[in-house]
Amino acid sequence: MKKYYKLVDLDCANCAAKMETNIKKIKGVKDASVSFMAQKLMLDADDNDFDNIVKEVIRVCHKVEPDCEIVIN
Repeated sequence: MKKYYKLVDLDCANCAAKMETNIKKIKGVKDASVSFMAQKLMLDADDNDFDNIVKEVIRVCHKVEPDCEIVIN
């Protein structure tokens, strides 16, 4: 399943790159892209465990950029 999320308060391109690298290491993630300019996250992950993967993505993102919020619709 592929979904797009808006990022709020992502402060720098370096943090975006770190977030992307760490998200791609999460088990079940097929692909991920974090765009600093667009302030968006594209996540492609296994359908069966998508909700748990999203929770892990949020945890990883807060570790890199504590003020960044991922808008979940």
